[in-house]
Formats: sequence, C-alpha cells, structure tokens
Amino acid sequence: MEKKFERHIDAKFPELKSKKIVLACSGGVDSIALSHLLKRIGCDFALAHCNFSLRGEESDEDETFVIDWADRLSVAVFTETFDTKAYAKEQKVSTQMAARDLRYEWFSQLMVDTHYEVLVTAHHADDALETILINLSRGTGLRGLSGIPDKEVTIMRPLLAFTKDEVLTYAKKENLYWREDSSNASDDYLRNEIRNQVIQPLKKAAKGDLLQAVQRTQSHLRQSQALIEDYMALVYNLAVTENFDGYTLHIDKLQELPNTKAILYELLHPFGFTAWEDISELLTAQSGKQIFSDSFRLLKDRNVILLTERDENDDETDARDTFLVEKGVKQITHPIALKFSPIGKIGNPTTTEIVVDADLLKYPLEVRKWREGDVFQPFGMSGKKKLSKYFKDEKLSLLAKEKIWVLTSNDTIVWVIGHRADDRFKVTPKTKQKLQITYTPSV
Repeated sequence: MEKKFERHIDAKFPELKSKKIVLACSGGVDSIALSHLLKRIGCDFALAHCNFSLRGEESDEDETFVIDWADRLSVAVFTETFDTKAYAKEQKVSTQMAARDLRYEWFSQLMVDTHYEVLVTAHHADDALETILINLSRGTGLRGLSGIPDKEVTIMRPLLAFTKDEVLTYAKKENLYWREDSSNASDDYLRNEIRNQVIQPLKKAAKGDLLQAVQRTQSHLRQSQALIEDYMALVYNLAVTENFDGYTLHIDKLQELPNTKAILYELLHPFGFTAWEDISELLTAQSGKQIFSDSFRLLKDRNVILLTERDENDDETDARDTFLVEKGVKQITHPIALKFSPIGKIGNPTTTEIVVDADLLKYPLEVRKWREGDVFQPFGMSGKKKLSKYFKDEKLSLLAKEKIWVLTSNDTIVWVIGHRADDRFKVTPKTKQKLQITYTPSV
C-alpha cells in the first residue's frame, strides 16, 4: 500500500510533500496508519488530538497514546480537552455534532496559531459510503449524495481512495498499534448503526467491488453537481439582484425557467432554509409573507422575494416602543442618529435634514417606528395622507417600510425620517426660531 499511497499523493495531493501539515489523530487505526504513511514518504506534519471527555479514563488513555505515538514518530503533537456534553446541551445539538464543531473550530484556530497550512484527516472509502447512506436517510439531495470531498480549501483526505480493509492490512503488516474506540461497537449513534447493520451485510450481498462502484457513482454525481453550479451562475445573473440589504429574487424571471422549485433550492440552501414547500409557495403568496432560517429571512414583496439577514435589533425594538427627546437635547444615537441644531439661515433641503419652526414643537418629542393608521400632511401639500398610501405612491418595498421611523410632537408627525417633512411645522415668515434636524443613516 505504501507505493500505491505515494503514487496517489504525487498524482492528487502533491502539495502535501511541500506544505506543513496538521494530521487529525484519534489514535484509531485509520489515523495511525495515515501518520505512518506520511512519515514514510517524508511529509512534514504534526499530530492534533481532541479529547472529547466522553469515555472517562478511556478518553484520557487515547490522548496519552497519541502523545507517545508522536514521540515515536519524532513529530510535534497538539492536544485539547473539551466538555463536549456541556457544549452539546448549550448549543442544543447532538453529541456527535458538538464534537464535530468543537474539533474543526479548534483545528482552524490551531493552524492560524502555529502557521500550519493543511489539515489532513483519515477518512477512507468506507467512511464515504457511510456518509452517503446517512445523507440519503436525511433527504439531503444531490449534494449530500456526492460524498465526502477529497479536498476542501485547506482540508485534505488522502485516504478516501482506500478501503478500511486496505488500511487494516497495512497496519497489521507494519505491526502498528492503535486504540479501539469502544463506542464504535455500539449502535447508539446513527453512523455506527449504519456501519454495523447496513454496510457489512451490503458488502456481503453486493456482487463485485461495492466501494469502487460507489466511488464511480460519486464521481458522476460530483460532475452533475458541477454542471448545476455552472447553470446556477447563469440563473443568478438573470434572476437575482444583489443590493445593500441583501438579495432580490425576481419572481417573473424565475418563473420563466423550468424547474423553478429546484432553482429556489439551489439558490437558498446556503442560507440555511429547510421549509422548501413553504418557500415554493412564496412565488404566489401575498405580499408580507415571511420565512425564516436561523440567520436569514425571506420576505415576499409584490413581484420579488427579498433575502436579508435577520436583524437582532428587530427583536429588541418593538414597533410600539417610543424614544423620548427632551427639550435642549443636541443629539441622540439610539434608536437612530439625529442631531438638533438651532440655525439662522435655511440651506438647500435634503432627505436627511429638515428645518422646522421650533416654537411649534411640543416636548418631549418622540421617535418611533411608523404604525398602520398614521397620517401626516406632506410638506408642500394642503391635505393629509395616510403613511401607507404615501409609501405605496413612493413605491417603497416592504423591507424599506419596515425600517422607517417617524419623529412626532404631541402625537403629530413632524418628519417621516429620511423621506418627507410634515407641512404643519414648516418655517414661515412669522417663524422666530428655526431648528435643523439632521438624520445620519446607519451604514
């Protein structure tokens, strides 16, 4: 296997012979065999071991074993201990997911701190098959069935071309020692159950080399995925507009394309959305319909779907809250930035500043989000207009309307901030004191 492995490295991973490597080493046969192979072919690497504190003394013994193994190989070793169960409880995830998140976060920081360039893991062909079956059971689509990639930016998996049997045969031939994780024999975890109850019988029942057949299928699926990604780049340019607040998906453009639901999936899955039936219904839903992922929001607005990040401040600032501005205050920074300055001469008006008759103001002034039913008298007009009608006339999106604040005096709107002043507070020849109010939009 050593010669086959070196030919594989030269063909697919030549950078491993010139870069500094961190090898994730559990102490099991896979990572022990891989570290032995890397040493044999002259790679510059260190071992990194995670103690997840899940098996008591056994976990600590694994750590000691890896430290001793690093000493035998004459390579550096890094270790870290985690309270995995506490982290899983805090983050409300499974123990396995917690362990995965903890180790990759630590590996990433370790590489930054030590200036190592590549993380290598000991995943092999059997692991790839397990992952496919797990993803198949979860309905993850084509991307999930493409298996574990052999390269991901700074992560490389050079053993994916080799089976578990090949790794074991090599380890035994070289008289290597390794640690057996007692939890691997248990079916408590889904991966173990699939490994023990599905894959082993499947290997026996399959005619020919099952793992090689799966690898060929994965290769075809990855090529199909690449075609989809190329197509989606064209779709993005046609139907998606990037703007300051996020992205705008143009429904008319999307509906001109075949397989619209599949296109929506490809566009939105990177943002954590999973409610695909609800998302597809957005195409015909009424304006105002919303769908949330953990970090993003979809909002239907007439003939578009708006994709934006969720604003944590929206949860903290209720639309009914008001913020008082007492007389004499020169500026505020919350909930928005406003500056109040007595002036003598009026300059050219802008959307970010107004000048009012100071004597008409009744304190305290209030800053609040606009509300349904709000009415004001637009500057330069004699009649009143509902804000909702004004927004419609101005063709403001739902997203834009959500962000609008008003300044009021004695429950009367002085300014639809950033848009239009109220005519009732305008400066006239009889005005004695002028107050300039300036709005600084957040970046």
